[in-house]
Amino acid sequence: MGWQDVKEKFLSLSGEQKSPNCETLENIPTWKTYASIKKATLPAKKQTLSDIVIDNSKNEILAEKISIYIGDITHLEVDAIVNAANKSLLGGGGVDGAIHRGAGKYLLAECKTLGGCETGEAKITGSYQLPSKYIIHTVGPVGEKPGYLRNCYENSLKLALENNLRSIAFPCISTGIYHYPNEAAAHIAAGVVRKKLEEHADKFDRVIFCLFLDIDTNIYESILQSYFPLK
Repeated sequence: MGWQDVKEKFLSLSGEQKSPNCETLENIPTWKTYASIKKATLPAKKQTLSDIVIDNSKNEILAEKISIYIGDITHLEVDAIVNAANKSLLGGGGVDGAIHRGAGKYLLAECKTLGGCETGEAKITGSYQLPSKYIIHTVGPVGEKPGYLRNCYENSLKLALENNLRSIAFPCISTGIYHYPNEAAAHIAAGVVRKKLEEHADKFDRVIFCLFLDIDTNIYESILQSYFPLK
């Protein structure tokens, strides 16, 4: 059986059928709920980047459109998870390696047909054995290159829109071995997501920032108070 047939087989299954212990969207609190629960322990608010202009009339609805999730992105039952891939798309370390291991060998077979991926671009595959439906692979920049990192988030969200995917989870792109400063990267991520949701709130049910390190949790808890204000 080729990867095309296996892909269709897995796309016909729910996330819980593929992975009974997966994390469903219903069990992941929205930012509004999360911030309310943790109100007493949230870190001090940090302001948005100076070039981000927020449409405050949309604050209430957008606070219900995003989430912080602390854990393993491969456990999420969403329409798409984003893979912080390398240019070959053939697997690697960190999140990339975990996604390839979890999805199984047919992911590699499909990725071999894509001809790699340039920095800032994004490409989509099935997710096979993972509870998500699809994987959007994007290649982050090495070092602090805001234009390329912004493209990673914008092109991933563009693919989600083009494929009618209503829920998507992002890891912290480029902040690991690619050495993008964590806080600067988080501002890019939050800013792009904010503006895209202002334009297409009706097209998304949830955008999830999937975090693993305490430093990233602290950063996102502080900056989301400005990018997605609750008052």
